[in-house]
Amino acid sequence: MAKLDDQIALAEERLKTLKLRSKQIEARRAAQRAARDKKVETRRRILVGAVVLARVRDGSMKEEELRAWLDPVLTRTEDRALFGLD
Repeated sequence: MAKLDDQIALAEERLKTLKLRSKQIEARRAAQRAARDKKVETRRRILVGAVVLARVRDGSMKEEELRAWLDPVLTRTEDRALFGLD
């Protein structure tokens, strides 16, 4: 009976190890998904910004309109300076 108890204990320890490994793998996958999503979001922001700046350059959007959009949301001094906001 002791041998069977030892086998059960060993199997339970192996199960714990496998569950831990499974959690680690899932955490790694979640981190990879989050990194990929962040890259996609950054790319989208860059493209939208490029389109807006192109519209300002070609005159289909007034620079004052862009500044009116940015003024209430840009709070950092460095960011505001990029667009000539006080």
